[in-house]
This record gives sequence, structure tokens and C-alpha cells, in this order.
Amino acid sequence: MRVRVSVIATVRNEAGSIATLLESLCAQTRAPDEVIIADGGSTDGTLAILKKYDNRLPLRVLSLPGANISQGRNAAIAAATGEVIACTDAGVRLEPCWLAELVAPFEAEEAEKEQLARLREHLDVTEFPWTFAPVQVVRGFFQADPHTVFEAALGATTLPDLEDIDPARFLPSSRSIAFRKSAWEAAGRYPEWLDYCEDLVFDLRLQEVAGPEGWAFAPHAVAHFRPRPNLRAFFRQYYRYARGDGKADLWRARHAVRYGTYLIALPTLLWLGARISRIFHIILGLTAFAYLRTPYRRLRPHLARYGPADRLRAILWVPIIRLTGDVAKMIGYPVGVWWRLRKRAAEIEAVRGRLAHATKKAAGSPADVDIPGRETSEAADERGRASRRGIDSKL
Repeated sequence: MRVRVSVIATVRNEAGSIATLLESLCAQTRAPDEVIIADGGSTDGTLAILKKYDNRLPLRVLSLPGANISQGRNAAIAAATGEVIACTDAGVRLEPCWLAELVAPFEAEEAEKEQLARLREHLDVTEFPWTFAPVQVVRGFFQADPHTVFEAALGATTLPDLEDIDPARFLPSSRSIAFRKSAWEAAGRYPEWLDYCEDLVFDLRLQEVAGPEGWAFAPHAVAHFRPRPNLRAFFRQYYRYARGDGKADLWRARHAVRYGTYLIALPTLLWLGARISRIFHIILGLTAFAYLRTPYRRLRPHLARYGPADRLRAILWVPIIRLTGDVAKMIGYPVGVWWRLRKRAAEIEAVRGRLAHATKKAAGSPADVDIPGRETSEAADERGRASRRGIDSKL
């Protein structure tokens, strides 16, 4: 049974990449029932490119200048008419089977419901009290689509392969995910107060809403995206991710381990190796090898396309990328924590103010209490001014 599906995405100044997404949507084996794009105020020709696809896709564009990613997604989902929402991003190239794979669990469930309804017409429902746990979320996968040696090394260093993840615990990117519109509502929508890591916070809420039986995985629903093109852009990306972690109070233990490794363990091993025994330097080297082993395993299949010089560059980029990402996280995380603490202090102060006002109003101050026979200070002042005006007028 076919369900109505709305594909949504947000864009802002994506003239160089939006056509890739739209072409891959046109090539889907299961066409979307509608496509809603929330534009955050593009000025680079993105809107003109979107206009060219009016006749090829059931496309609607929402103009939301200044909206962040969460605000754009929430607006697009609110405007969607589909029961199921498939979410992706600009700059992404979708596999032709992407939407079909994401929607399949929902449509299979609807077919089972229909079959069950026909069976119930001929069976005593009280004797067979079947229950049905609906699929609420279907998680797709994502892979790097590198165009340069640096991007190949970056993708291998930062992105998991399918074999690296536990499907039951995997938290998807909003580049490749589908969920019921009702689940989006129950999860409290995307957090509009958060500028980065908003999809991770939303994932955690969706996971609670869906439960284990409503939390499906579609490994072949793959979205390919291009990694950041240079080290500076990557540093900025990971700084913002870590800042988002601090704002949302995510992954405390992971960040603590990182600080402990670089600020305590690394200097200690270097000092012990210099002062006591070189075996501590060997331990440090083995630890670094273990830390880089997985990225190099992921990089190996990509090296075949490059010549010897580029292979060497890719291999050398891996530790540089690791170190840069870790430093960016260690700088960004406390910035987010400080933002959260200041926000919490402001909220506490606001609550205290409201409580003080409510307490004062409930108790009543002398100026607020109406006692028969007693003139309020405001009334007395006004009477005095009136008397003086009368005397002045007589003079």
C-alpha cells in the first residue's frame, strides 16, 4: 500500500550544489509525492535553479530569510502534506533507490495492516487480540563523495563505514532519514535554539518516541555528500559541532577522555620517555597507531585511484586531520558549555523574578491592598495637586 511521502530540505546559497540533489531526486525509483525546500535567504542564484525544476518535481519553495536549519526543517515539515517525511540536505547526491528504501518499511507495514484487517473480518478478535507496533523512524546511511585527495582522507578519517556501526544504536544524520509526521510532533520537533548538532538532539528524542520496534534501519538508503574541501573549513565544522555538544550537554565522557588524553596522558608519556625510559615513547607510538588504524583501513580502497605521490599525501593527511579535529573540539566544547551555563543562569534569574512577583502579588503590598476608610498615597497626592490648582486659580 502506497503512503504519501514528503521530501524536505533546507538551503542557503547552495547554487553550486543544489542541482546535484534535485537531479538525484528526479532519478528516484520511487518518486516523492512532494518536495519542499526551505530557503534561508539565498542570494547566489539558488532560487533560480530551484525554479528550473518546477516541471520535473512536485516542488514547493518556502522563503524564510534568516532561518536556521532547525527552523527551516520545522517549517517545511509543518507545510508538508505527507504522512511520512523524508529528510535530506543540499549538496547531497542520493542513490536512485534512496527513497524507495526509506519508505519500504512504512509501506510494508500498511500492507500488513490491511491484510490483518481482512483477517479480522473472519476471526474472533477477542480470541486473537493482535497488537501492532508501528514503524516510526527509518534511518538511512551516508557516505563521503570525495573529489580531491584531501577529501578522500577526510572522509576516511571522520565517517564510519557500514561495518563500523551497530545498526541498533546508529544515530543517523538528517541527510538520510524518514519518520512519521506524528513522530516529529511527539519528539518536540527540531530544536530551534540549537545552531549545530540539532539533528543529533532530534535523533535522541525520536529514538525515545519510536522505541526499539519502531526504530528501523535501511542501510541501502545512501546519501553521498562531499566532505569539507580544506583543513580550515574542517576545523570550523568540528569547532561548531563541539560547540553544539556543549550547548546541548552531549557526550560529556567523550570530551573528558579527549581532554585527559591530550592534557594529561600525552605530556606524561612524553616526559616519562625523556626522563625514565624510551619504552614510554614506544607505548605512545603504539597508542597513536591504534588511534589511526581505522581511518587507514577506510582509506585503503580509495588509494587505488591515485598515483604514488597522491597516495602519500592522503596517508600523511590522516594524522593531521585527526589532530585538527581534536583541537577544534577541545576549543569549541567549552564555548558551548559556557553558553549553556549563561543561558541556564538567565533562565534561573527569570524564574526567580517571576516567583518574587507572584509572591508579592499573593501577599499584597500596602499600596496594593484596599483598606476601607484609608486613602492610598496616589489618591492623596492627586487630591493635594487638585487643591493647589484650585488655590492657584483663585489667585
